[in-house]
Amino acid sequence: MRSWLRRLLAALVALPVAAAALLCWLPARWAWPWLAPRLHGVALEGVGGTVWDGHADVVRTPDGRALGRLDWRLSRRLLLGEAVADLALAGDGLEFAGHVRRAAPSTLDWRDVRLAVDLAAFAQPLPPLGGTPQGRFELALPHARLQGGWPLQLDGTARWREAVVVTPAGRVALGDFHADLRAEGGAVQARFADDGSGPLAAAGELRLIPLGWRATAGLRPRADDPALRRWLAGFGTAQADGSVRIERGGGLLRKD
Repeated sequence: MRSWLRRLLAALVALPVAAAALLCWLPARWAWPWLAPRLHGVALEGVGGTVWDGHADVVRTPDGRALGRLDWRLSRRLLLGEAVADLALAGDGLEFAGHVRRAAPSTLDWRDVRLAVDLAAFAQPLPPLGGTPQGRFELALPHARLQGGWPLQLDGTARWREAVVVTPAGRVALGDFHADLRAEGGAVQARFADDGSGPLAAAGELRLIPLGWRATAGLRPRADDPALRRWLAGFGTAQADGSVRIERGGGLLRKD
């Protein structure tokens, strides 16, 4: 009787140890069938490693586009209810890395985010720009808190290098631009300017709130470039030097 009791107690002790070991070394491909329905159509191919330290050779968007390889490192604090992860995505024309923590069911805290995109590979026509942007877009966010996808807090910078807009009339070279990004209480502000040497002199500000937006900018060509001047004319009446002043808004921040 005592022998069986000792064996039973030993088994009860060993069971959680074995379960913990299984969780620590659980292959990621075993968890994929459970995770797939929660990714809203995003597909992972070539899943390997463990749930905690794994990778997918290919990430595909719902429309089938391959984005690149995904690597992740998930903290074991998840077992205590705290979701923390390091993510890295690398593909043709796309690089992303960041540290994320779920602060609440609909709130994510991101840190040390780095994003670089070749716009020629991903950009779509943007009517406000009068064409399709090309060049290299870079984003650096030391910290961002998102609630339901909207930035409540944000601190970072963005750059648009070798900026070009492809219009029905041809390519318009603009130069290099940078922006300082801030958000507090759900109000987002981006102040942008050119680097001082490109075809287009530009400085302005964009403000965003959940129910509106407002943009102001001053644009001026540095050289007598007919294509650039035609593009600028699409934003409003040009002055004698070709400069254009933009003041636009929508929603609660619309221009009166």
